[in-house]
Amino acid sequence: MTNNIVYLLRQILKAAFGLFLFAFGVYLTICANIGLAPWDCLSMGLSYHTPFGYGIVHTAISIIILVIDVLLKEKIGFGTVLDALLVGNFVDFFRWLNFVPISQAIPLGVLLILAGLFIMAYGQYVYMSAGQGCGPRDALLIALGKRFSRLPIGVVQTALVGLALLVGWLLGGPVGIGTVISVFGMGTAMQIVFHLLHFEPRNITHQNLIEAVQTLHQNTPENTSL
Repeated sequence: MTNNIVYLLRQILKAAFGLFLFAFGVYLTICANIGLAPWDCLSMGLSYHTPFGYGIVHTAISIIILVIDVLLKEKIGFGTVLDALLVGNFVDFFRWLNFVPISQAIPLGVLLILAGLFIMAYGQYVYMSAGQGCGPRDALLIALGKRFSRLPIGVVQTALVGLALLVGWLLGGPVGIGTVISVFGMGTAMQIVFHLLHFEPRNITHQNLIEAVQTLHQNTPENTSL
């Protein structure tokens, strides 16, 4: 029992650390100052029309999506909840530290965007390998993919991020060359990082909240890729 508790706590902390790294990558894309990825554009744009900063707005959007995921009966794990609660606040923490200056030059901005994407990809590796559930947005994509099964999942993904980007842009969120780089570069950076680390996310069996708690009563905790 004690070993299982330690194991579960280790996996939860691992997921949290991965999200911390992911948030640092997002912070670098903001410092790039040449446009944000669709979901970040939405959060930033909405923050311009509320008394709240990026982090709180990002968290609020994540919680709303998390509720939708629950209503659509998607698997919700500790990692899903941590994603909703931590990423936006981690980004605000980095912005408060303000140790990376806002770029005033496009070449430097491009470098910051690319660095951010690769750090985000590594954070995803750490987070996903903990096996504690997908992020709220990924869970929403899976849920919509099931309900629009005749459409390729790529089309559903494009429509979802396209809607987020459109609303964010209408709200005044930063859109630019960095947005284009993020849209097309995020998947590429992830693929490169996962390949270098010999990591196949489809081999990870994620646990929902109930399954994670049930492992506390098992003799041996389930293994996940490290």
